[in-house]
Amino acid sequence: MTIFLAVFLLQTGNAFSQDPHFSQYFVSPLTLNPAYTGKFNGTFRFSGNFKKQWPTINNAFTTSTVSYDFSILNNKLPENDTWGLGFLAVNDQSGNKILNNNFYSVSTAYSKSLDDDGKNQITIGFQGTMASKRLDVRRADFQDELTALGFTGVTSEVFGNNPFAINYFDLNTGFMYALSTDGDNSFYLGASIYHVNRPSESFMGGYYQLNARSTIHGGAYLPMGENKSLHASFIHQQQGGASETLAGASFAYNLSYDENNPIQLYAGGWYRMGDALIPYLGMEVNGFRFGFSYDINHSTLRPASVSRGGTELSIIYIGKYKDPLRKKINCPKF
Repeated sequence: MTIFLAVFLLQTGNAFSQDPHFSQYFVSPLTLNPAYTGKFNGTFRFSGNFKKQWPTINNAFTTSTVSYDFSILNNKLPENDTWGLGFLAVNDQSGNKILNNNFYSVSTAYSKSLDDDGKNQITIGFQGTMASKRLDVRRADFQDELTALGFTGVTSEVFGNNPFAINYFDLNTGFMYALSTDGDNSFYLGASIYHVNRPSESFMGGYYQLNARSTIHGGAYLPMGENKSLHASFIHQQQGGASETLAGASFAYNLSYDENNPIQLYAGGWYRMGDALIPYLGMEVNGFRFGFSYDINHSTLRPASVSRGGTELSIIYIGKYKDPLRKKINCPKF
């Protein structure tokens, strides 16, 4: 089978189509759940992610994101309620850039307090996305290019209208519940559905509806003394016949012993069931948090991947409130 057909089936086949995903899903809030929009303590949040998956398989997948979200109408809402607005851009490339996907999203979410002190909150969010996909078979190699005389680089395959391109609108939604028992810890549970409208996508005139992606996720933030804390989380998501489950935790150690301007070191790991062990290291300084993780693959793909699942980098920054005495909202801490 040609490389072109393999990539095509993996990306647009009814049984195999999957969205881009991150091992550090906990620092990619707007690709995980629209309900995360504006759900943080600060004036704004910037986040970025980059992942290179299965590097030994000729740049199989590279994915990058950038997002920006903030709260609005803070002086007109009830004290413990928040309303968020956010923007997200995602680029996903497959098969050494044969398939290039771009997604541009706008999201909004409203958090409603269920009690007077804001320790119990529910949030609902929505996200609209414009998708643009481009398939360039000129970058592909075909079976007939390999002859008895060696690799010729010449194929008899002919495709009209190359490169192929499609565009469509997508709709996503999500829900989250957050609980704090003492004002310092945080527990949360959320669910999201992407591709609610199941848009049609096909490069060659057929009709294929994109499978919805459903996600359940949750976690906890637990202070453990004066300068230590535990961050634990899990995610299970399914799209068509594909599914994945990750769970893990990291410990944070505050090197500066300063709660308002901490210098924190994070160390831990996550496990993708039946696929990979994911060690994680992070550092937080001056409001910036940098993260690094590495997928150590042990699945049936191991002979091809040489146990190298992929490298992932993340950055997240939350702008501080100008008023240091401003009351904090109950929100997930990653």
